[in-house]
Amino acid sequence: MSFNSFGHMLRLTTWGESHGRAIGCVVDGCPPGLSLDEQWIQLWLQRRRPGTSTQVSERQEPDQVQILSGVYEGRTSGTPIAMTIANVDARPSDYNDLPARLGHADATYEAKYGIRDPRGGGRASARETAMRVAGGAVARLVIPEVKVEARLVEMGGETDSSKWDAMIAAAKADDDSLGGIVECVASEVPAGWGAPVYAKLDAELAAACMGINAVKGVEIGEGFAAGRMKGSENIEGMRASGVDGGISTGNPIVVRVAFKPTSSIKIGGRHDPCVAIRGVPVVEAMVALVLADHKLLHRGQCG
Repeated sequence: MSFNSFGHMLRLTTWGESHGRAIGCVVDGCPPGLSLDEQWIQLWLQRRRPGTSTQVSERQEPDQVQILSGVYEGRTSGTPIAMTIANVDARPSDYNDLPARLGHADATYEAKYGIRDPRGGGRASARETAMRVAGGAVARLVIPEVKVEARLVEMGGETDSSKWDAMIAAAKADDDSLGGIVECVASEVPAGWGAPVYAKLDAELAAACMGINAVKGVEIGEGFAAGRMKGSENIEGMRASGVDGGISTGNPIVVRVAFKPTSSIKIGGRHDPCVAIRGVPVVEAMVALVLADHKLLHRGQCG
């Protein structure tokens, strides 16, 4: 069984490899009548695009999206929305004769399937996340009442952003990389989204973010700090997560996501010295997709 789809009512399916001809996605279950064009998708893709500064991968990909279906005269039609992005700066030769790389999915992918695409990680590459961002742009249209914003709050253990440029320069000079933590806040989420047992909103947010490449930890609200508190401390000032019993409370939902250092060090190819930088819009997209999905689930059950 192959799992390339995400969501319940609003479903995102992605396809493509890092150095194949193109990557793409299908968003199914989007309500009809929403204003959608390629410019809107491009706005969010630009924030994830490589080659925009010395802090990210040098790969030069314009990430120009094409909407192939599901939109008529500028509005969603209720049918599957298919989108694609061409890979224009692929260099598969960079990966010739490379052994399975430690910390990557190379060895585990081959163990599972008996074959792997060595070109930049193939399907396991973070290149796939561009289509998550495209899907997240559609999801935002489903939840106009909600504001989803993420930012990098820590890099390499340092919270002072004025030091980050120098840290990246030093890591690149040493053929090394840095981890980071992204914090995402979803505000104005109405109370009542989610479910009390098998579709807990916080559980699905955690799973969605944990499924992003290089993510090794997710916290909701107080997260692990709650395990060090007294009950009186945790409840004081409504400091819960914005989700109680798996259902949104109406308070802001805070999600923190830990990205490991990029494993592609001391090898060929073009890589991010800190993958968490371009992970920011990906976290936003996954949070938006979960919230949009649960809005539709809530409406389906409760009207």
